[in-house]
Amino acid sequence: MPRPALYSSSRPTRRPAEPAAADTSVPAPAAAPVSTLTTTAAHQRLRALWATVAVLAALLLASLWLHPGTTPRRITQDDIDAAVLRTLETTTFPSPATAAVEAVAPSVVRVAGYTRSKNGKAETEHGVGTGVVIVDSGTILTNLHVVQGASRITITFHDGLETTASVTGVQPENDLAVLRAHKVPDDLAAAPLRSTQNLRAGDQVAAIGFPFGIGPSVSAGVVSGLGRTFASPEGQRPLTNLIQFDAAANPGNSGGPLVTMEGEVVGIVTAILNPTEARTFIGIGFAVPIENAAAAVGMPPF
Repeated sequence: MPRPALYSSSRPTRRPAEPAAADTSVPAPAAAPVSTLTTTAAHQRLRALWATVAVLAALLLASLWLHPGTTPRRITQDDIDAAVLRTLETTTFPSPATAAVEAVAPSVVRVAGYTRSKNGKAETEHGVGTGVVIVDSGTILTNLHVVQGASRITITFHDGLETTASVTGVQPENDLAVLRAHKVPDDLAAAPLRSTQNLRAGDQVAAIGFPFGIGPSVSAGVVSGLGRTFASPEGQRPLTNLIQFDAAANPGNSGGPLVTMEGEVVGIVTAILNPTEARTFIGIGFAVPIENAAAAVGMPPF
């Protein structure tokens, strides 16, 4: 009988014992407003403008050097057009996906959960997933199945800082968990979030995460559909109103951000569909809309 795809998880490994994570029953605190970032298009326009200014300045200096003591020739619209065209022809701009990832990557974290052995002398890695910082004081969103049942949770930030974390809230109906990092980098930034109201099938998106613990890794694709329903093979409650996408996602991507080409998070990667026993991606992934995810930490609707 065909089996639908599985939630992300990683193969267990062993690590030395450390103190257990804090109690996970505390309700989620109200979160501060989310910061915003300049869009990719604005960055590119600014770079092009500065490049054009540099070219025009060079033209002016060359004119003065070639004709010392004479009045510089007035720069015409044709000169400006030629300078802009030359800049566009000779400057390599980053792809939309690259610029989008650069905007969000500093807010993406690796999440690992551990369980204790029966004798309490060793820990087993319960699973590896991904999380995204949504409040710069250390509030992180991930999937509930990544940390559920873990006695200790660790977070690794973009700069390499590793710390423990506690679960401060859960939203089982959307497979979401809210984590609070016990220590954060001084320059930690929250990811910019965007409503899915204007999201359409065919829109380009990128998924950022730690597939099989490797990462952060990036894959790009498009929104395949909206309002999807997914039921896990473990018989848990079905997830509804999901974003379907075809950017590659594998075990370990769970909890990571689904990002638009403007560098804004529109969803939290949650599950993949695979009718075989293989826990790998075959082209169908699902993400919880960011509105649902933000509600898990008490953020107001967009």
